[in-house]
Amino acid sequence: MVKLNVIYTKTGDDGTTGLVRGPRRPKFDLRIEAYGTVDEANAQIGVARLHTDTLPAIDALLARVQNDLFDVGSDLATPGADDPAAQYPSLRVRPIQTQYLEDQIDLFNADLAPLRSFVLPGGSALAANLHVARTVTRRAERIVVELASAEPDTNPEAVRYLNRLSDLLFVLSRTANGNGAADVLWVPGNHGDVKKG
Repeated sequence: MVKLNVIYTKTGDDGTTGLVRGPRRPKFDLRIEAYGTVDEANAQIGVARLHTDTLPAIDALLARVQNDLFDVGSDLATPGADDPAAQYPSLRVRPIQTQYLEDQIDLFNADLAPLRSFVLPGGSALAANLHVARTVTRRAERIVVELASAEPDTNPEAVRYLNRLSDLLFVLSRTANGNGAADVLWVPGNHGDVKKG
């Protein structure tokens, strides 16, 4: 159990931050950027949940996702391989968590109207916020892919989890738009009533 009595420690005043293990790193370090962006995605999901009052199944799903994202953050904050003799193994994202997302995608996608075009972010307040969460999750995924290129011991399941999560958030945004009935569709080349000259 985590117990936090002191909120400010002043240890980061020099522009560095501590990880679960290893030396302190500058706050612009790619690993800190990775789990910081995961935290940003989590916060955006929290904002989206303000609009789930009529969709309790989605709210419960997003609550589980928020907990899993803390696992992702902990995973990314723990560089290097585990010591086999360690009493407690590091918290790592597991395939079962990614599989859960895939199961939820299949479940919610089954009721959606087929897409006739790309979807613009918008529609209901919940859908719009889920789209923002989706794009932040995609950014987190890109950063973790870059991190894995620089630090090959990065858990590849973290990348897979974020990839599936962005897909789930897309599906849930359509669910929030009346199962796709209220989706805002892209109209290619639609420039409105632009008058020449």
